[in-house]
Amino acid sequence: MALAIVLGVAAGIAGFFPLIFGLHRVRHMTDSGNFGHMGVLMVCLLISFILMFAAALLCISLARDLALPFVLSEAVALSLTAIVFGVSKLVRK
Repeated sequence: MALAIVLGVAAGIAGFFPLIFGLHRVRHMTDSGNFGHMGVLMVCLLISFILMFAAALLCISLARDLALPFVLSEAVALSLTAIVFGVSKLVRK
């Protein structure tokens, strides 16, 4: 069960990387309207969901009895990563 939790945390953190990439890309875009910015962020959010969903499906197909701890740790890790990222950006200002 500990391995499922550790792998879930790793998948949750990896699921946040497309969002960081999207924020980085939006900062370097020219102002051509809001749809360009929103489109990049929505695509990165979709990629993040696909990564997390694929990891959960892989866990379910390999070890169904460890799926709940994996998915819960994945969701908690994604949330905590987002909170730490936001707070660190706020503190740096």
